[in-house]
Amino acid sequence: MADELAARSARRQKIIDGDEPAPTEGVEPKPIYAEEGDKDTVDAAGNELADKLRRQGNINDGTQAVVSPSKKIWNPYTEFKEFSRKQIKEYEKIFKKYDTGKDGYIDLQELKYMMEKLEAPQTHLGLKAMIKEVDEDFDGKISYREFLLIFRKASMGELTVDGLKQIADLSEIDVSAEGVGGAKNFFEAKVNKLAESNKFEAEIKQEQEEKKKELEEKKLRREAFKAKAQMFK
Repeated sequence: MADELAARSARRQKIIDGDEPAPTEGVEPKPIYAEEGDKDTVDAAGNELADKLRRQGNINDGTQAVVSPSKKIWNPYTEFKEFSRKQIKEYEKIFKKYDTGKDGYIDLQELKYMMEKLEAPQTHLGLKAMIKEVDEDFDGKISYREFLLIFRKASMGELTVDGLKQIADLSEIDVSAEGVGGAKNFFEAKVNKLAESNKFEAEIKQEQEEKKKELEEKKLRREAFKAKAQMFK
């Protein structure tokens, strides 16, 4: 026992004097984790960060689109303030009527059915074009919010697809109450109203032309008077 203690003491002294390497020298340090399984957690966090950086880089390069979070909760009365509560309720009534699947969307087949009921059938490409114009989340169908966008765009004169313009006309007639015949009369009345509007614009234009001609005649008479006045000087 005494010999063992003497040997340890001598070895310690050699380590202090530098004659013998310390036991820890040349040993590769191992990472220290607080608990078992923490290494996997650290690796997963590193991978997640790398994925985020890669996505951000792709977005900056223009090779990946930004995906906006969808609005799960929204209030039509506050977002579409240009419409009255009565108008929004009427739009909702129309939407629910043609949302036959009761899933909160009007898909391509339901839109096809809707346009047929309005006696304005569309081709497959025409239906897809109608959806595309208001499909802000690119899911290939029309949500209630996107349905309201039809009427907003119509009020601003921004609709480009004829089928959507016909849907927008529903804001002025309840087809379910008036029937197809009533709807037909309504659209004919709109055509007549447009013709009257064009006639009114033509009358205004004619008045403007007459006023312009009158001003030119006054100008000519004034110039003629000045010319005669110069002759007496």
